[in-house]
Amino acid sequence: MATVEMDQELAKKLFFEGGTLIILAVPEGTEFGIDYNCWQVGPKFKGVKMIPPGIHFMHCSAVNDRGGQVTGPRTGCFFHIRPREILVKRWDKREEEIIHVEVSEEELDRIRESLRDLDSWLGPYPYETMKRWVSLTSLVTDPLVQRLQPESGKISAFSEVEPELIMPHTKDRAEQNLLPYDTLCKSYEEGLARLPKMKIRPGTEIRFSKIPIRKYPEGASPAEITKCNMDFSYALDSVISQRYPSNPKDILGELQFSFVCFLIGSVYDAFEHWKDLLHLLCHSEEAVRQRTDLYSTLISVLYHQLNQIPADFFVDIVSKDNFLTTTLQEFFSYTCGPDVDKTLQKRVEKFKDHLTKKFKWDFDMEPDDYAPVMVEMPDGVVLD
Repeated sequence: MATVEMDQELAKKLFFEGGTLIILAVPEGTEFGIDYNCWQVGPKFKGVKMIPPGIHFMHCSAVNDRGGQVTGPRTGCFFHIRPREILVKRWDKREEEIIHVEVSEEELDRIRESLRDLDSWLGPYPYETMKRWVSLTSLVTDPLVQRLQPESGKISAFSEVEPELIMPHTKDRAEQNLLPYDTLCKSYEEGLARLPKMKIRPGTEIRFSKIPIRKYPEGASPAEITKCNMDFSYALDSVISQRYPSNPKDILGELQFSFVCFLIGSVYDAFEHWKDLLHLLCHSEEAVRQRTDLYSTLISVLYHQLNQIPADFFVDIVSKDNFLTTTLQEFFSYTCGPDVDKTLQKRVEKFKDHLTKKFKWDFDMEPDDYAPVMVEMPDGVVLD
């Protein structure tokens, strides 16, 4: 890890007030990161010192130098650290990841007394990226992390899967009316059909909120179904009431959590959830009028998130449609109504202008869904 130059008085204060992350036996060359920073560790690496109290994201990737450098999948976890707290972890050689170590209070006291001796083995937390990290996780709290993080405590770039049915023997396949593995396949489709059906290993999935497929209440009239399918406010209220009844802004914390899992943890499923959650928020017209504070904060969350991503990132390579512009266009149209809070309207206009200048996005162009459609009439049919 590279050293970071900082004011001596600040360094002294942080040394005594910041948290310390002790990580034992990490192989030299391993990719290790905390929050927005990533390094290849050297032979003396034993952790990070002067970590500001709060939420952080630690991540690592095993590296194999034989025959050319090969980096393994990234794994990580969110953790909360208090002032002067010491957390101890170690490298698991078998799983090639960093795991938590339970340490007694007596052992922690001994480590705390020897911190000065460990100082040269600990890399300082890089404060030049601290503001950016805080802007991306301002609503992510420790209780929210405990709710969302997998039960295993590990967030992996690739899903951990296992077969739905374990069939190690030929007789097991025969009982399921499946051909033996060594039977010649007659087609590609037959080969695919023979592959075992896999499922996510229990306890390893991120526990995101379930976004309702059905957007309307049970027993709704046709008119109510139509309304709820155009305005997702009922579905949004359902998610908030089930998951975050005491603090609706936690749904924005979940939006930040999923964004960090994708941006830093390389979890693609988290990006898909981020899009789904944003789509739900931006297509809730009634909620925009009723939850002014929530949507004012949403603008701030998106402002900081979009500063981290290239302008063309959200463009579909097949349809060429930009998911974000079409989603935000709908949201912006909802804020133009007379019943919408005036302060929110001004905030939206500033955000819209910022996006137009920075990314050259056009929010005034009519979406293709609303454009006129040319219809060919059957032969012999003439309109007056």
